[in-house]
Amino acid sequence: MQFEVLARCKTTRARVCRMKLAHGVTMLPTFMPVATQAAIKGLTAEQVDSLGVSLLLNNTYHLNLRPGLQVLNEAGGAHKFQGWQRNLLTDSGGFQLVSLSKFTTITEEGALFSSPFTGEPTMLTPEESILIQHTIGADIIMQLDDVVSSLTVGPRVEEAMERSVRWLDRCIARHEASGKTTTQNLFAIIQGGLDPVLRDKCLDEMTKRKDGVAGYAIGGLSGGEEKDIFWKIIKQCAEKLPEDRPRYSMGIGFAEDLLVCVALGVDMADCVFPTRTARFGVALTHGGPINLRLSKHAVDLNPIDPDCPCPTCKDGTSRAILHHTVTHETSAAHALTLHNITFQAQVMGRARTAIMEGTFPEYLLSFFKQYFGDNGYPEWCVNALRTVGVDLLREGGKVISGSGAKWEYAED
Repeated sequence: MQFEVLARCKTTRARVCRMKLAHGVTMLPTFMPVATQAAIKGLTAEQVDSLGVSLLLNNTYHLNLRPGLQVLNEAGGAHKFQGWQRNLLTDSGGFQLVSLSKFTTITEEGALFSSPFTGEPTMLTPEESILIQHTIGADIIMQLDDVVSSLTVGPRVEEAMERSVRWLDRCIARHEASGKTTTQNLFAIIQGGLDPVLRDKCLDEMTKRKDGVAGYAIGGLSGGEEKDIFWKIIKQCAEKLPEDRPRYSMGIGFAEDLLVCVALGVDMADCVFPTRTARFGVALTHGGPINLRLSKHAVDLNPIDPDCPCPTCKDGTSRAILHHTVTHETSAAHALTLHNITFQAQVMGRARTAIMEGTFPEYLLSFFKQYFGDNGYPEWCVNALRTVGVDLLREGGKVISGSGAKWEYAED
C-alpha cells in the first residue's frame, strides 16, 4: 500500500488521501458498496465499475462456504471470479459472530460455526481467516475479531476486546509468514463496545502493533446504539489512530452518518444500506430518501433526480414507472441500485472536492440544509459537528431528537 494525505480541512478533521493498492488507486474518503457474495445484487461488475466505484467489499465467511476455496483457487481469486478489476476489501467473518450468533460458539482458538446452509461445523480461527482471505486475494484483508453487539454490556465486552487484541497478534504472524504483505494489506479492528475506557485500552494495544498493520477499522458500532454515543466513540478512535494509516468505520451507510464520520476524521465506510434499501423501493437523494412505493409517485413522470448522472436518471426513467414496478420487477431494484450507489459516490466525491478546495464546512452546511430541509437537524449531528467547528444552526433551523433519518414510509 502507498498511502498519502493530500489535503486537510482547516476546521474539521476531514482529509483527502490517496491510497494505492495492487489493483489501482482509491481516493479517500470513500464509501464501499457491499458485494457480500462476490456480487452487488442486480448489477454486473462492469456496471459497478462504470459508476466510478474503485473499492468493493466481499465477505470471507460467505465466500468460504460458497463457492468455497477450491473454486476460488481454480478461478485465480475473487477478482477474476467476479470479473472485478479494481480494489477489493474482505471482512474477516467476525461480524457473523453477531449476525449468526445462534450458529456460533466462541473459544480462544476461534469461532465454531454451524453452516446455516448444511449445519456442518466449521472452525474459523484467526489463522484460517487470513488463509481464506489470501485465497480470495483481496487488496485489504481484515483481522478476525471477537465481535459482540453494540448493545452488549458487562464483562463479555472486555473479554471480546482483549481477545481481539490477541487474535490480531495471530493474524499478523500468519500474514507475515505468508509473504503476501506486499500485495495484501492487513487492517486491525478497534473494539471495546460503548465503553470509552475499553476503547482507549484497545487503541493503545493495537497502535503498538502499527508495524504489523496497514490500516485500522473502528468496529462494533451501528448495532442500534444511541447516536450521541456512536459519534463520540468514532471521534475518540479517529483522534487516536495513526495519521499515516487509513481509518475505516465499519457498517456506516446513511448520508448524514458518512459526512459526520468524515468530519471526525474517518476515511472509509461500508454498508448494505444503499443497495438493500433500493430493493425496498427507496431512492436516496440530496433532498432526503424517497419511498417510491407511495401513491403520490404514481403519476410523476420526472426522474428521481434530474441532476443525477446515474444511468437510471440520465435515461429519463420516471418515478411513475418505478412506482409501478418496485418490489414487483427486478428491473426496478436494478435501476434504484444504480442510482443509490451513484448517490453515495456523489456524497463522498463532493466531500473530497470540498476538502481539497478548503470549503468542506460550507459543504456540510449546504448538504444538511438540503437533505433535512424544514424537518429539522438531528440533534446528534448538531452536537457532533460542533465539536469540530461546524454549527449547523448558524443560519437558523431547528433541532429534532432521534436518528434523524427522513423516510417517507407513512401512507398518503
